[in-house]
Amino acid sequence: MPTTDPRIDTYIAKSPDFAKPILVYLRQVVHSACPTVEETMKWSSPHFMYEGMLCGMSSFKAHCAFGFWKGSLILDGNGRNAEAMGQFGRITSVSDLPPKKALTGYIKKAMELNEKGIKSPNRAKRAPKPEVKVPKDVATALGKNKKARATFDKFSPSHRREYVEWITEAKTEATRQRRLETAIGWMAEGKSRNWKYINC
Repeated sequence: MPTTDPRIDTYIAKSPDFAKPILVYLRQVVHSACPTVEETMKWSSPHFMYEGMLCGMSSFKAHCAFGFWKGSLILDGNGRNAEAMGQFGRITSVSDLPPKKALTGYIKKAMELNEKGIKSPNRAKRAPKPEVKVPKDVATALGKNKKARATFDKFSPSHRREYVEWITEAKTEATRQRRLETAIGWMAEGKSRNWKYINC
């Protein structure tokens, strides 16, 4: 019995009708090829882990995408990643994918690369982002809540950025205020921005 993540069930259920059979099929093939694979959500889309990142899939309004974390080492540059995310271009039906045997072979190759600890050559290290600038209203709210302030100060730069960006990306002032109040409450409890998804 494969280990599945209920968030992926929800993702598939909310996807366009054309995408559902594609995503279900890809999920089945990955589990068949790698019975010990672990499912997770990253960047708001389903991903599969096996001794590190293995592959991921996404659905959009008119197509799906599927790709390997180390795709350039698996498909030898023969993928269609110029057309869409991943290495298989714009997938609009299961027939757009390679035959199951070939797809299984790619998954096995991805597993082998991870087992050997081989890194992807095209994943250059990105320069770290500068420390996030804390807006005045956020700083004021933190100043009024010692527990929230202590949590915020202990956070890594990326966790601080997640909260600040979530608050500042609000489209209305009312939404911004609601998010700020929620953020202060969560931080007062020692929670990161995405605490709901940790160990789910």
